[in-house]
Amino acid sequence: MSEHKSMIREKAVETLDLEAKAVARLKERIDDGFEAAVRAILDCKARVVVTGMGKSGHVGRKIAATLASTGTPAFFMHPAEAFHGDLGMVTTDDIVIAISNSGESNEVVNILSIIHRIGARIIAMCGRRQSQLGRSADFYIDIGVEREACPLGLAPTSSTTATLAMGDAIAMALMAARDFKKEDYALFHPGGALGRRLLLTVANVMHTGNENPVVSHDTTAKDALFVMTDKGLGAASVVDADGKFIGLVTDGIIRRALAQDYNFLDREVESIMFPTPLTIAPDKMAAAALHVMEQHRPRPVTVLPVIDAEGIPVGIVHLTDLLRQGVV
Repeated sequence: MSEHKSMIREKAVETLDLEAKAVARLKERIDDGFEAAVRAILDCKARVVVTGMGKSGHVGRKIAATLASTGTPAFFMHPAEAFHGDLGMVTTDDIVIAISNSGESNEVVNILSIIHRIGARIIAMCGRRQSQLGRSADFYIDIGVEREACPLGLAPTSSTTATLAMGDAIAMALMAARDFKKEDYALFHPGGALGRRLLLTVANVMHTGNENPVVSHDTTAKDALFVMTDKGLGAASVVDADGKFIGLVTDGIIRRALAQDYNFLDREVESIMFPTPLTIAPDKMAAAALHVMEQHRPRPVTVLPVIDAEGIPVGIVHLTDLLRQGVV
């Protein structure tokens, strides 16, 4: 049993060593040919079409997805389906990245001449420059490996890892050349945490209209309390005769006043409001609102009045609104 356990661990470590070395050797292939291929993609006026068969196809799907999400319009085209009609998706202005470790995959080789006839240029990602794919391509990127991690030398292992890594190298080089920023990335990932943090504004999450608790400065504290209770946000913006924001009344202010006496309930809310609360503009990022709330001292706040450029309280944002939207 112990020998079997030792063998399992040894083979696992050997696999990782082989694949790590295969990836490390790729640095030697970042040459003029690699740069020329990347520049061709930068100059491409249409899309990048990635194709490959079998395991190379699976890796190709990931490369296409990475390119598309990092600023390079791209999609995957199955070479067998391409041979039966899907080549119609390829246009003259496209760049085709064809992946085959051997460079001899029939399904890939069979569509090369037609791609050339269409007018699209081909980047070969393969391990043999003199293969059919290598010779037919306009650009060549070497992804060859010395040996597969598979003990039989059959299952694509080191070669697929190297291909995936080289695909990432292409994508990252393109990102750098395009000065692709995190805001750009978020635009293509609106459903993710990063997208919510970078795209969601205060205006998207604030309570407005009838849900926005606003009281006049001459409203009694008792009536202001009724408004706060009705809206359920624990606070209300206070405005002057012109509708401009002049302060905030909260349930905390009400509780502290109740501890003294009840007479304040019939006084104007302006007499008990907080005149200089934290506020935020509607066009600010929701993440910025959360930061303001959390950084307040001596303790965080749970509500922020939203004030526009004219000084009008157009909404109010509550901490739970931000957390519900996944803003972190």
